[in-house]
Amino acid sequence: MEDQPKISAKSIMLNYGLMLGFISIIVALVNYVFGDLYKPHWILIATSLLLTTVVIVLGVKKLKESNDGFLSVGQAIKTGLGIALISALIYAAYLAVFFNYIETSYFENVAAVQEQTIIESYPNLTDEQLEGAIKNAAMFNNTGANVTMAIMFSLIFGLIVSLITGLIMKKSEED
Repeated sequence: MEDQPKISAKSIMLNYGLMLGFISIIVALVNYVFGDLYKPHWILIATSLLLTTVVIVLGVKKLKESNDGFLSVGQAIKTGLGIALISALIYAAYLAVFFNYIETSYFENVAAVQEQTIIESYPNLTDEQLEGAIKNAAMFNNTGANVTMAIMFSLIFGLIVSLITGLIMKKSEED
């Protein structure tokens, strides 16, 4: 390892963030082509979370290797969040294109599915309660809200994964 050039944390974040962003788009496209766009299967969600975890862990591991085997929890969190942020921004751009150009009726269709789900789940709602529930659900049926939620979820999940990874992989000179 002595002859290997050190790799910067920024390049690791960029490379693994790009990789994870494109993986996320591929998973979304697979769901679009083969799945139920409005009610994704739990296997798809689990696969996406697993792939995200693997890419972040590999990125943090790469940072540790480039630091001669040393890693702090802070470095792990910074790297994991960087990977999560870059991938989230790429995925957010995909979502904006998807909602506005590919599946332009997405939000109308989601609203219909949500209304049907509310009616099936709560058959005793009054008309006013049903209207209020539909109105509350509709607040999130736009590109901005979906992009914001995707970025926030990515950052929160990236923080959790990188924290756990950092706690497991940490190694200082004192160790």
